[in-house]
Amino acid sequence: MRFSFKYYSITSMNIDDKEIQKFNDISYSWWDPDGPFKPLHLLNPVRTNFIKKSIDLKNKSIIDVGCGGGLLCENLISKDTRVKGIDMSKNAIEIAKTHQTINNLKIDYELINLEDLINKSNERYDALTCLELIEHVPNPEKLIKDCINITKKESDLFFSTLNRNFISFIVSIIGAEYILNILPKGTHDYKNFIKPSEFSSILRKNNLVIKNIKGISYNIFNQSFYESDNLNINYIIHCKKNND
Repeated sequence: MRFSFKYYSITSMNIDDKEIQKFNDISYSWWDPDGPFKPLHLLNPVRTNFIKKSIDLKNKSIIDVGCGGGLLCENLISKDTRVKGIDMSKNAIEIAKTHQTINNLKIDYELINLEDLINKSNERYDALTCLELIEHVPNPEKLIKDCINITKKESDLFFSTLNRNFISFIVSIIGAEYILNILPKGTHDYKNFIKPSEFSSILRKNNLVIKNIKGISYNIFNQSFYESDNLNINYIIHCKKNND
């Protein structure tokens, strides 16, 4: 079992102010490991490990699109790695900045959407992460194209999202939102879930080569997430620009 928790991170255009305010209102609990986002704290090491074993982060610049309160950014930062996080939740960005100050880190956080960042800056990145965001935007392919445009040639890109099938509907919506109350009701819209075959088709259409795709599963006995070959619910993809 695996749930998507980035309902509070909005970086796409065409998201109304009420949605952004909803995400602002719950950002206070970002860094409470036993609070509402405890599952995200448990999940973060799994996706961090997937990224770190896929590429060498040394001397790389990385951008996290939809960074929220900075959990993934802080896992990726090192003395040899430069990390930027962007989000449209003002409260989340403020919390991310405060937390990195407390921990004496140097992460470049900015309250901005990806399209505006592309228009205002010429900087391009060696790697990009966009996790649990695709299923919350009205135009996934536009977001993917923007992710491509903000990265360098031969860059590595990481995406994760929810599969669209009966199992994911039961687990991610009925189970997480209405039975277990892990997520606020209305967090997900099932029609926005994307099958791996559909996602792969979009990536290839935009000249990206899929290097690896894995599922993230949940062990109910020890309450931990782990990487698996089961793509039924959530999956994470590593792809690379094909500049031939």
